[in-house]
Amino acid sequence: MVLIAFAAVSAAGAEAPVKIVALGDSLIAGLGLPEKEAFVPRVQAALAAKGLAVEIENAGVSGDTSADGLARLDWSVPPGTEAVILELGANDMLRGIKPEVTREALETILHRLTERHIAVLICGMRAAPNLGADYGASFERIYPDLAAKYDALLYPFFLDGVAANLGLMQRDGLHPVAAGVDVIVARILPKVEQLVARVRARNPS
Repeated sequence: MVLIAFAAVSAAGAEAPVKIVALGDSLIAGLGLPEKEAFVPRVQAALAAKGLAVEIENAGVSGDTSADGLARLDWSVPPGTEAVILELGANDMLRGIKPEVTREALETILHRLTERHIAVLICGMRAAPNLGADYGASFERIYPDLAAKYDALLYPFFLDGVAANLGLMQRDGLHPVAAGVDVIVARILPKVEQLVARVRARNPS
């Protein structure tokens, strides 16, 4: 995995940057895209445009399940991290992994991050219709349930506004093109701003 840090310094230079890790799968890693067009640099640029001092580390690994993310949690989220954007579960769903297995892994991640006093924005995922209504309901409940239990911020569906638009998806139908990433960033940005504000409230300069 390649870890890349992107830094934005506020115009006044008064605030130390909030240190965020984006922990996820290929949707975070930027599969199929030039590095500069992937989610992390695009959301970093959007925050910088608002004058927010933030450093975001790309800890996305293509193909990772929630269990894989848990297994590398300690070294993917190093000491000093103040917030995490958590985007995992899509590969669990695509592989038909039982929702209770996904829930357990994600809950363990959230529990451990909470113990470390790290603020979390959890990004939800929807299940493919072919997996059936019962599977879909069980899988999709994971995200709001855990967000409520651990007082995490919730963005209900990471691919909102993109998944149903073939023009915004790569040929595989699973990953966004650059324009799709821009849609994701525009929609999720208010939640990321809330995440930064939550860290600032805990640790005022």
